[in-house]
Amino acid sequence: MFVDFRWPNWHREDAPALEILRAAPVNEGVARATPVVFVHGAFLGGWCWEAHFLDYFASCGFHAVAPSLRGHGGSDGHARLDTYGVREYVADLERVIADLDGPPPVLVGHSMGALVVQRYLERFPASSAVLMAPVPPQGLLPATLRMAVSDPWLYAQYGLMQTFGSGVIDTDVAQRAIFSEQTPDEKLTEYARRVQRESQRALWDMNVHAAGRPWLAPASVPMRVLAAEDDALFSADETRAVADLWGCDWGSLPGMGHAMMLEPGWQQAADTVIRWIWQKGVR
Repeated sequence: MFVDFRWPNWHREDAPALEILRAAPVNEGVARATPVVFVHGAFLGGWCWEAHFLDYFASCGFHAVAPSLRGHGGSDGHARLDTYGVREYVADLERVIADLDGPPPVLVGHSMGALVVQRYLERFPASSAVLMAPVPPQGLLPATLRMAVSDPWLYAQYGLMQTFGSGVIDTDVAQRAIFSEQTPDEKLTEYARRVQRESQRALWDMNVHAAGRPWLAPASVPMRVLAAEDDALFSADETRAVADLWGCDWGSLPGMGHAMMLEPGWQQAADTVIRWIWQKGVR
C-alpha cells in the first residue's frame, strides 16, 4: 500500500492536495479491471479503510483506493475545514475518480461518505455502490435528539470533540458511539487519537440536505445499503429509508457497531461487500 498527493491537471489550482491511500493486487494476472473507491465518514479520514479493507480488497484482486477528503487525514485544507461542505467533498471524489484507469469504479461510502457517494451518483455513473451505515434521508436531527435524551454524556462528548478536538474524547464514550463492545481497549485508544473535528458546514448539510436524489442520476446503478445491528447512531429503520429511497437492497450485519470497517468483525463486512460486487458481475 502507498500514499500519493495529486489531482488532475484540469482541476482548479487552488484545490487542496489530497492524501490518497492505495492498495494494488499482488498478482496482476488476476487483477480486476474495476477499481473500488472507499469514501470515509465524518470525523475520520482515509486511514479508517487502511486498517483492514484496502489490503484485503487488494488480496481479492481489486485496485483499492481511499482518499482523505479535504481537511481530513493527511490531506490539505485543515485550516479551512469549516468552509467545506458535502459539495466540496463530492468535488474531491470527482478528482480522484477522474485520475483512475478502467471502467467506472465501485463506490463504497460510510456514513457521511455514503451521502457523498449519493451526490456523486446524481452526476456520474459507477459500476455499483455500497452505502455502509448511511446518514438517513431525514438528516442527523433524529439521531442527535435520541442521543441527547438516551445518553446525554455521549451527546456532550460530541460537542466537546467538535470544539476542542479528539483529545477530549472518553474512550468508553467512543465505544458506545461507533463501536461494539468487542473492540479492544487498545484499538479504541488508537482510533480515538486519530478522530478529528468535522466541518460545521458539512454537518449542516447532513442535517438539511441529507436525502439522496435518485431521479437526478444519469444512469441506474446497482446499490446496496448495509446497516450495523448495534449502531448507536442510526437505527435500522433510518438506514432502511435510504434503501427505500433508491429502491435497492438492504441488509444488516449482526454484532457490528457504526464503524464496521474498524470493528473486530470487519472481515464479515468486507466479505459481504465483495460477494455482492461479484454477484453484480463487476469484473
